[in-house]
Amino acid sequence: MSVLLRPAADGDLLGIGALHFRSRASAYAGFLPPSALSFGSPEAMGEWWAERWKWERDNHRMTVAEVDDELAGFTYLGPDEEPGVALLSAIHAAPAFVGRGVGKALMIDALAALPAYGDRAVLWVLEQNARARAFYERGGWVADGVSRVDSIGGAPTLQVRYARAL
Repeated sequence: MSVLLRPAADGDLLGIGALHFRSRASAYAGFLPPSALSFGSPEAMGEWWAERWKWERDNHRMTVAEVDDELAGFTYLGPDEEPGVALLSAIHAAPAFVGRGVGKALMIDALAALPAYGDRAVLWVLEQNARARAFYERGGWVADGVSRVDSIGGAPTLQVRYARAL
């Protein structure tokens, strides 16, 4: 399987939203209630990404992964609130491509781009998402002891921060 990585285009954003919606529902199904996973819609998530990209495109980077011309995943990264620190805001693979190398290709690409934003990088992951945590740990990320509570579809979620030197 060949994974093509390229910068996201405006025409990708609705598809990115739909992929994000499906990816989140699949990855979090074991520990978030169905009501949280079905909150919103793929279209609403696409509109959210389009609005976010409109305001952040000058200082953020969005990359899409394609397999046989099908949108298979994406990353979103940029500066963190802490000066000199990069933030990997999102890395998602479509459920059909999980475990097939798409995430790894996106991670390698993100790690090459993150130094443009700082000498250290952070990301947030749901504490209960063991698969994602193992993925990040294989990529050299380490939980740094910082956590926060956020909401997904109205459900409170505990998130842990991972960091790595760049």
